[in-house]
Amino acid sequence: MKTKSVLELVDVKKIAAAAEAEALANNWAVTIAIADEGGHLLHLARLDGAPAISAHIAPAKAHTAALGRRESKVYEDIINGGRHAFLTAPGVHGLLEGGVPIMKDGHCLGAVGVSGVKSSEDAQIAKAGIAALGL
Repeated sequence: MKTKSVLELVDVKKIAAAAEAEALANNWAVTIAIADEGGHLLHLARLDGAPAISAHIAPAKAHTAALGRRESKVYEDIINGGRHAFLTAPGVHGLLEGGVPIMKDGHCLGAVGVSGVKSSEDAQIAKAGIAALGL
């Protein structure tokens, strides 16, 4: 039997605070979603001015990154590279950059998904949140 780390509420709060600080420091109106390793939503914050649709996109990006154990950008690149059939993958909806898995010791603890600005900026915010854990 193996033992693995899991996200606790204190971890989620650290990630959320750091991600929000990164967004606010850049004047970016986004939605920040944090999911567990199964893609289940643990936290959602829609900052002032963030588009309503971002509250749907951010959790989808987090879900995709958690289940795939890789950045959601990987899937966007696959599709943009011509493998359009990947759009039919079951249960995967956040196929845009901005979902980043939280990895520790080779295990996925969950993911952060961000939506509302350029995809690369969404990913920047997600990574800033994860960095707060010091993994």
